[in-house]
Amino acid sequence: MSHFTRIQTQFVEKEYLRKALEDLGYKVRESGVVRGWRGQRTEAELVVESPTPGYDIGFRKSGETYEVVADWWGIRSLKQETLLAQLRQRYAYHATLDKLQKQGFSLAAEEKQADGRIRLVLRRMR
Repeated sequence: MSHFTRIQTQFVEKEYLRKALEDLGYKVRESGVVRGWRGQRTEAELVVESPTPGYDIGFRKSGETYEVVADWWGIRSLKQETLLAQLRQRYAYHATLDKLQKQGFSLAAEEKQADGRIRLVLRRMR
Protein backbone atom coordinates (compact mmCIF):
# COMPACT_ATOMS: atom_id res chain seq x y z
CA MET A 1 0.00 0.00 0.00
CA SER A 2 1.40 3.36 -0.99
CA HIS A 3 1.68 6.19 1.51
CA PHE A 4 2.08 8.82 -1.21
CA THR A 5 -0.49 11.59 -1.41
CA ARG A 6 -1.09 13.52 -4.61
CA ILE A 7 -2.33 17.10 -4.36
CA GLN A 8 -3.44 18.92 -7.49
CA THR A 9 -2.24 22.54 -7.73
CA GLN A 10 -2.75 25.48 -10.06
CA PHE A 11 0.99 25.70 -10.88
CA VAL A 12 1.48 25.62 -14.64
CA GLU A 13 5.00 26.92 -15.31
CA LYS A 14 7.87 24.71 -14.19
CA GLU A 15 10.37 27.58 -14.04
CA TYR A 16 8.20 29.69 -11.70
CA LEU A 17 7.70 26.63 -9.49
CA ARG A 18 11.45 26.01 -9.40
CA LYS A 19 12.17 29.64 -8.46
CA ALA A 20 9.49 29.56 -5.74
CA LEU A 21 11.02 26.43 -4.22
CA GLU A 22 14.50 27.97 -4.32
CA ASP A 23 13.15 31.16 -2.67
CA LEU A 24 11.92 28.97 0.19
CA GLY A 25 15.41 27.53 0.63
CA TYR A 26 14.98 24.18 -1.10
CA LYS A 27 17.64 22.67 -3.30
CA VAL A 28 15.72 21.49 -6.38
CA ARG A 29 16.64 18.34 -8.30
CA GLU A 30 15.39 17.73 -11.84
CA SER A 31 13.68 14.45 -12.71
CA GLY A 32 14.25 12.42 -9.62
CA VAL A 33 12.89 9.90 -7.20
CA VAL A 34 10.58 10.90 -4.34
CA ARG A 35 11.31 8.75 -1.28
CA GLY A 36 8.70 7.73 1.24
CA TRP A 37 7.83 5.21 3.94
CA ARG A 38 9.84 1.97 3.99
CA GLY A 39 11.78 2.92 0.89
CA GLN A 40 8.74 3.43 -1.33
CA ARG A 41 9.57 5.53 -4.37
CA THR A 42 7.83 7.40 -7.16
CA GLU A 43 9.06 9.62 -9.98
CA ALA A 44 8.69 13.40 -10.26
CA GLU A 45 9.95 16.21 -12.50
CA LEU A 46 11.14 18.37 -9.60
CA VAL A 47 12.21 16.92 -6.24
CA VAL A 48 13.21 18.56 -2.96
CA GLU A 49 14.24 17.01 0.33
CA SER A 50 11.75 17.49 3.12
CA PRO A 51 12.86 18.48 6.64
CA THR A 52 12.40 14.78 7.57
CA PRO A 53 15.42 12.70 6.49
CA GLY A 54 14.56 9.99 3.96
CA TYR A 55 11.40 11.71 2.74
CA ASP A 56 11.10 13.93 -0.32
CA ILE A 57 8.51 16.19 -1.88
CA GLY A 58 8.00 15.90 -5.62
CA PHE A 59 6.22 17.87 -8.32
CA ARG A 60 5.04 16.29 -11.54
CA LYS A 61 2.88 17.33 -14.44
CA SER A 62 -0.70 16.09 -14.28
CA GLY A 63 -2.62 17.40 -17.26
CA GLU A 64 -2.00 21.13 -17.58
CA THR A 65 -0.84 21.67 -13.98
CA TYR A 66 1.60 20.21 -11.49
CA GLU A 67 0.68 17.96 -8.61
CA VAL A 68 2.57 17.60 -5.34
CA VAL A 69 3.56 14.03 -4.46
CA ALA A 70 4.80 13.21 -0.97
CA ASP A 71 4.42 10.81 1.92
CA TRP A 72 2.97 13.39 4.32
CA TRP A 73 2.49 10.71 6.97
CA GLY A 74 6.26 10.61 7.37
CA ILE A 75 6.89 14.34 6.98
CA ARG A 76 6.06 15.53 10.48
CA SER A 77 7.78 18.91 10.72
CA LEU A 78 6.12 20.52 7.68
CA LYS A 79 2.41 20.76 6.97
CA GLN A 80 1.31 20.46 3.36
CA GLU A 81 -1.02 23.46 3.73
CA THR A 82 1.87 25.62 4.95
CA LEU A 83 4.13 24.59 2.08
CA LEU A 84 1.42 25.14 -0.53
CA ALA A 85 0.53 28.60 0.83
CA GLN A 86 4.19 29.65 0.74
CA LEU A 87 4.62 28.22 -2.77
CA ARG A 88 1.50 29.98 -4.07
CA GLN A 89 2.83 33.34 -2.91
CA ARG A 90 6.33 32.88 -4.35
CA TYR A 91 4.98 31.36 -7.59
CA ALA A 92 2.62 34.33 -8.07
CA TYR A 93 5.52 36.71 -7.35
CA HIS A 94 7.69 35.21 -10.11
CA ALA A 95 4.81 34.87 -12.59
CA THR A 96 3.78 38.50 -12.02
CA LEU A 97 7.31 39.89 -12.36
CA ASP A 98 8.02 37.88 -15.50
CA LYS A 99 4.80 38.87 -17.26
CA LEU A 100 5.17 42.55 -16.35
CA GLN A 101 8.82 42.65 -17.42
CA LYS A 102 7.75 41.24 -20.79
CA GLN A 103 5.38 44.23 -21.02
CA GLY A 104 8.24 46.68 -20.42
CA PHE A 105 7.99 47.19 -16.66
CA SER A 106 10.94 47.03 -14.29
CA LEU A 107 10.94 46.49 -10.55
CA ALA A 108 11.55 49.79 -8.75
CA ALA A 109 10.91 48.67 -5.17
CA GLU A 110 9.69 45.72 -3.17
CA GLU A 111 8.30 45.87 0.36
CA LYS A 112 7.32 42.96 2.60
CA GLN A 113 4.26 43.91 4.65
CA ALA A 114 3.83 42.95 8.33
CA ASP A 115 1.06 40.50 7.36
CA GLY A 116 3.35 38.71 4.87
CA ARG A 117 2.03 40.33 1.71
CA ILE A 118 4.54 41.67 -0.79
CA ARG A 119 4.10 45.11 -2.32
CA LEU A 120 5.77 45.64 -5.68
CA VAL A 121 6.41 49.05 -7.22
CA LEU A 122 6.98 48.80 -10.95
CA ARG A 123 8.07 51.38 -13.46
CA ARG A 124 7.61 51.41 -17.20
CA MET A 125 10.41 52.97 -19.16
CA ARG A 126 9.67 54.40 -22.59
